[in-house]
Amino acid sequence: MEEPKGDHMLKRRDFLRKCGHAATLLPGAAASGALPEAPDPRLYHEPARDVPIEEPVDVVVCGAGPAGVSAAIAAGRMGAKVRLIDVNGCLGGIWTAGLLCWILDAQDKPGLMRELTERLDARGALFRATKLAYDPEVMKLLLEELCLDAGVKIRLHTRVVAAVRDDSNRLSLAVTESKSGRQAFGGSVFVDATGDGDLAALAGCGFDMGRPETGEVQPLSMIVLLTGVTREGIGPFVCGLPESESHAKAKKRLFDEMARAGIEPSYAHPSIFHIRDDFYCMMANHEYGVLATDADALTQATIRARAEVHSLVNHLKALGGPWKDMQLVASPEHIGIREGRRIHGRYTITAQDLIRGATHEDAVCKVRFPIDVHSTDPRQNRAIMDESVRAKPYDIPFRALLARDIDGLLLAGRCISGDFIAHSSYRVTGNAVPMGEAAGVAAALASKQRRLPQTLDWPTIAESIATLPQS
Repeated sequence: MEEPKGDHMLKRRDFLRKCGHAATLLPGAAASGALPEAPDPRLYHEPARDVPIEEPVDVVVCGAGPAGVSAAIAAGRMGAKVRLIDVNGCLGGIWTAGLLCWILDAQDKPGLMRELTERLDARGALFRATKLAYDPEVMKLLLEELCLDAGVKIRLHTRVVAAVRDDSNRLSLAVTESKSGRQAFGGSVFVDATGDGDLAALAGCGFDMGRPETGEVQPLSMIVLLTGVTREGIGPFVCGLPESESHAKAKKRLFDEMARAGIEPSYAHPSIFHIRDDFYCMMANHEYGVLATDADALTQATIRARAEVHSLVNHLKALGGPWKDMQLVASPEHIGIREGRRIHGRYTITAQDLIRGATHEDAVCKVRFPIDVHSTDPRQNRAIMDESVRAKPYDIPFRALLARDIDGLLLAGRCISGDFIAHSSYRVTGNAVPMGEAAGVAAALASKQRRLPQTLDWPTIAESIATLPQS
């Protein structure tokens, strides 16, 4: 065959020469008879290149999950120019790409959290049981509308891959990769709402992950959407319904029903939640020992999880009766991650804060969700670990949202500064929203006043949050 022509084609000899594999000898090598040292075959030295910097804005928010969209909306409503960047093809993160379908610890949360639930309710997309269940498709559209109404520039399908700090140790650029190539986004203030603390880690911030003694992390879970079943048929197996009596009884009945079908789920407390009509979601999967920062491990966990949830549904269908017409209609774009990096902040929330019910003058919100450590060791159990710690309602202080090791960076969501036990409580999305709201307001104020976020007066931030306008 004729060799393809064109400058865009990199010929083998050119590739080898660029990688240092060309057979030419180093100067003096011919005289001595010595061959040049072979390059390391495990490494490719990428040539330097210029990266275009997009038009700078006031606030750059990386990650568009519950914390990130809240930060972007709040900053936009404060009048800041905001850019919101996310790797997924929709806003909402675990709410939408992850198909979580319910909101934990949202009760008694004012501001954006209340606004979101009221707007979902008005669209007939919210089911008020013990948990707040919602339709994820309606959530996607609502979040886009709220961001656009606030003037937020949205960029989807884009991953943060590097960070740049200036000579004063202030974050100045977030570097991304997408179909548009490599780009850099500048801003006065940044918010890391990536869940796993990607931007902060790339910027050089210190972090912790997993149990301090072992590094073990909580398992991942794949949530799926179901239809073809009715409340009359499966009500006793569904969490949050009067006929199920309690979450514990509903989960036990579902586990036993799966056992009757000849299959045992990897999560010993499988759960089905009613969203609306004949629309349900199910969480019955655990993937143990998977680091959120390991792409190969995430890939294999996703493949295993999808195979398991399909098998669980097929086994239940084979029982007939109320299960006979059940259909799995969607699995998530991204498997659910409970735990990634916990970035070092200017305050670290600890188990002792939970035990004593800590209060703070700079309280972002009150957490009422209990300690919820999904088993890090399936040899002990495959459900929830008893950590012998009981939490009282406690505050998340604004200082836990301030990155310790770099200036101009705020944290929001499950990557804020806390220890392993505390994280298992505050990580739920009902707390992510007020964290994001506080971070967005603070970022807008800092940009407007040309100050660093840690120099802001908390009462001013709190007053701005309380008076934040709705769209």
